[in-house]
Amino acid sequence: MESAITSKGQATIPKAIREYLGLEPGDRVKFFLHPDGSVVILAKRPASAARGLLKTRRRPVSLERMNEAIATGAQADATRRKRA
Repeated sequence: MESAITSKGQATIPKAIREYLGLEPGDRVKFFLHPDGSVVILAKRPASAARGLLKTRRRPVSLERMNEAIATGAQADATRRKRA
């Protein structure tokens, strides 16, 4: 595949490459120049795109459980302060 460079230095990324990278209008890409002269183009993805890639082993904790843990910790801290 090839693409022509315009007078403004722009090139059209061939459709097959855009589809492979999942690029849509407005997306950004990164270019990496290797010492051997080759160039790599990667789609730049926001951090939010990684959401859900890692599986968690724990179930989410409810706000009620968090509040209970905070209260328990506060009570234990108060007990330690009284003893000191």
